[in-house]
Amino acid sequence: MPVTLKFLGALRHASGKAELSFPCKDEGSVLDLVDALTKQAPELRRNLLDEQLEAPKPNALMLVNGKEISILDGLDTKVNDGDEIVFVPVVHGG
Repeated sequence: MPVTLKFLGALRHASGKAELSFPCKDEGSVLDLVDALTKQAPELRRNLLDEQLEAPKPNALMLVNGKEISILDGLDTKVNDGDEIVFVPVVHGG
């Protein structure tokens, strides 16, 4: 069973869709999901992950079933069949 991905704000434009179903690997993590997703939509990678750091850090808020991944296991948060993952862009200003 796939997971449901939802994209808000500018991420909707980058992904080309507001929502999509995506296949889920058994025992996969949010990072595994982002890696697989960005192979199909490379323009999303820079919007979702900061690769200039040694370890990738989220560039967007990522919610798994309504909970932000920082209160779970971060990018190592497990993703299961039927989960809903929401990507929310972070906007900085000055």
